Amino acid sequence: MRFRSSPTARRVRPWSKPRNSRSVADIDRSGGRRLPDPASFAGVGRLADLPIHAVLPDLIAALRGHNSAVLIAPPGAGKTTAVAPALLGEDWCSGEILLLSPRRVAARAAAERIAELLGEDVGQRVGYLTRMDSRRSAATRILVVTEAIFVSRILADQELPGVSAVLFDEAHERHLDSDLGLALALESQAVLRDDLRVLVMSATIDGARFAALLGDDAPVIESAGKAYPLHIEWCGSAPEKRLEDSMTSAILSAWRAESGDILAFLPGVGEIERTRERLVERLPDVPILPLHGQVEPALQRVAIKRDSEGRRRIVLATSIAETSITLDGVSVVVDSGLARRAVFDPATGTSHLVTTRASQASAAQRAGRAARQGPGSAWRLWEEAAHPGRESFDPPEMLTADLAPLVLALAQWGVGDPASLPWLDVPPVAAVTTARNRLAALDAIDAEGRITPHGRMIATLPMAPWQAAMVLFGAQTGAAEIAARLALLLQERGLGGRGEDLAQRLQRWDGDRGRRADTARKLAAGWAKRAQALLKDSGVVVARTDAMPPPGVLLAQALPDNVARGRDPSGESWLSAGGRGYALDPASSLARSEFLVIGDAQGRAQSPRITAALSLTAQEVEQWLGARMDRRSVLRWTGDRIDARLERRLGAITLATGSDPKPDPDAMAALLVDKAVERLGDILPPELMARAGFARLAALSPDRLAADAAEWLAPLLHGRRDLDLSRGKLVEALLARLDWDDRQRLDRIAPREFVSPAGTHHAIDYAGADAPSVEVRVQALFGLERHPLIGDTPLLLKLTSPAGRPLQATRDLPGFWRGSWADVKKEMKGRYPRHRWPDEPWTEVPSLKTKNALARS
Repeated sequence: MRFRSSPTARRVRPWSKPRNSRSVADIDRSGGRRLPDPASFAGVGRLADLPIHAVLPDLIAALRGHNSAVLIAPPGAGKTTAVAPALLGEDWCSGEILLLSPRRVAARAAAERIAELLGEDVGQRVGYLTRMDSRRSAATRILVVTEAIFVSRILADQELPGVSAVLFDEAHERHLDSDLGLALALESQAVLRDDLRVLVMSATIDGARFAALLGDDAPVIESAGKAYPLHIEWCGSAPEKRLEDSMTSAILSAWRAESGDILAFLPGVGEIERTRERLVERLPDVPILPLHGQVEPALQRVAIKRDSEGRRRIVLATSIAETSITLDGVSVVVDSGLARRAVFDPATGTSHLVTTRASQASAAQRAGRAARQGPGSAWRLWEEAAHPGRESFDPPEMLTADLAPLVLALAQWGVGDPASLPWLDVPPVAAVTTARNRLAALDAIDAEGRITPHGRMIATLPMAPWQAAMVLFGAQTGAAEIAARLALLLQERGLGGRGEDLAQRLQRWDGDRGRRADTARKLAAGWAKRAQALLKDSGVVVARTDAMPPPGVLLAQALPDNVARGRDPSGESWLSAGGRGYALDPASSLARSEFLVIGDAQGRAQSPRITAALSLTAQEVEQWLGARMDRRSVLRWTGDRIDARLERRLGAITLATGSDPKPDPDAMAALLVDKAVERLGDILPPELMARAGFARLAALSPDRLAADAAEWLAPLLHGRRDLDLSRGKLVEALLARLDWDDRQRLDRIAPREFVSPAGTHHAIDYAGADAPSVEVRVQALFGLERHPLIGDTPLLLKLTSPAGRPLQATRDLPGFWRGSWADVKKEMKGRYPRHRWPDEPWTEVPSLKTKNALARS
């Protein structure tokens, strides 16, 4: 079922109210019931100016007949501010409406805007709840919450008592908490709450996929947006220039060429501050306002609203301004074309920020900010020809994020197989497996994937599982508040200033008396009390506070693989217990540390850069991490023998080492076998291998011998430290692999030696290109009429003189006797007159004796 706003409304450029649109009080065409009286909303006049108003009757009718629906409305249509108030008067809506917002800034701004349109102060019928801030009361009917808070709420009570509807705003952004929250809401709706309304609101045609997810009969309502003219200015890229220089130049050009406020998109806080510094020098009288998650709420409000004195302004924002927020007065967008997103690094167990090119969809969202209230222009710092090469959409967080929180949430929900829940993109199996392993290491889930009592405590705390484990350990050891502050510090960028030394940031945070710092302290204190209460309820004994561990130990308990030790005196190169290398600025105060515990690192190269860490002394490592250390015998191959060392280690970090007087002989034999296989061709006896190859014995083929080396070679190497094996023992071991039939075949098809008619023995060469061959004095073959064969192959006879010099080689002895022998005889008779050179050697007595010696005998 699909409803669309009128074609007339779609064609109007710029937007004006369609002639066939209706007021909020119009009759619902599907049931003859009147919609909520506009007189009940003080701000309804302003609500009616929104394009979404044209489809509100269809949406309300859809939610009367169905418990799920999809609303597709482009940015600026008004879905965030108008939909929730329009549902309050419905008979089925007796409880709260939860409006989910992807970001804290957007949640607060949306609640304040809705309250303003309704003529109320925020905190009355419209409130908001974020991790760092909240405004609500007993009268609150519309509660704007972040997606993570909704996940926590539904996990705490799957029935969502007192909630009539859940509205997933900006669902097309595909955040992990959004996808998880939607899956849980649909599960609750299907099993427990068939009266719960679920509305997915999307700005893109992805709404069709959402409709399929919600069910075949889920209505899809489409709304037109305000389509003001938008001009795109392609500025081109300048890779040789710093980003802040390029952005400053573009912003100044747009400032001179355009009118209206400017919204500039940069990837992160650092770029915003550096660009702001440059602009302040050039435009000292212009309000230049930052807008990102680290800005105080009061200053965020200033950035969102028009200047109180009517001045033009410049807002420098991260991607949080792409959606949900309308910045009054903005008619110009300057887009760097870059975005910063969190990507999970399995090697460190943490997520780090990666700067990437913004997708085409993201660029369209950003440009659209300029034409939400009138004609606008977007200045892009890349070439038009390069635009199609950008990704169409940003990847869903499901495919790039740490899935440990999701897997733990599902275990708490009671679901073992994530694929059993409704998803747009099923969680990747490999990422789920990694997450389960990490959760098992935290004792959060058992071997079957079920949540443990400790895991339930971890899941209760609103943070990543490893951070929750750290806070619980801190609570158990009397350091609950320090652990909670450390967890929050790792989540809130900019809290306590900048720098990789978390101890310094903790200290600066303690001295900061700003509102954000104070709110963060209260939040951390609440987490600490919550963790202490959880332990008390579970009967865990809490240690004395005078024996509490330092912050570095707290972090090490949660991220044991991230304990690192310096590799060089400069403090630039570090090796972690997990075996990964890291790099640190040698000028950092941490560079002189004995040990570090790494909380965050940027870059996925061989040596990512440490951006957050705590220092540990060797004494602290010994005192607090002794249980994680082990003593092991380490065998190293020096190139020709084994060096056995006894080491005390913390993961991959060697703390102490010495010679091992009694290494494990089995381990040494195993290592020698591995090294022998690498050079098997040099070790195997060439004569026997050549014979076996000629006889085609599979049991002695190089591949079979390599595969079975542990079986036949290990006994020869037991107790040794090198590969200097006796050739005779090797031959015995190899022949022992042959059964009776193979031994007979070897001797029959590839005999070891040739016995001449004179009784001399000669080793047969099976390895050469002319094999099989044998070197023999021509006199030893006298009396031989037929050519000797090896199996069916004529033996190559390499004939020599009495002095052992080559005469001729032949595979046709009778032909040689009757052919070139005459020339050989003629030449050799003069050189070796004492030896026999008969005319018909095949009739002669075979013997190596001289003519006189033979006559005497």
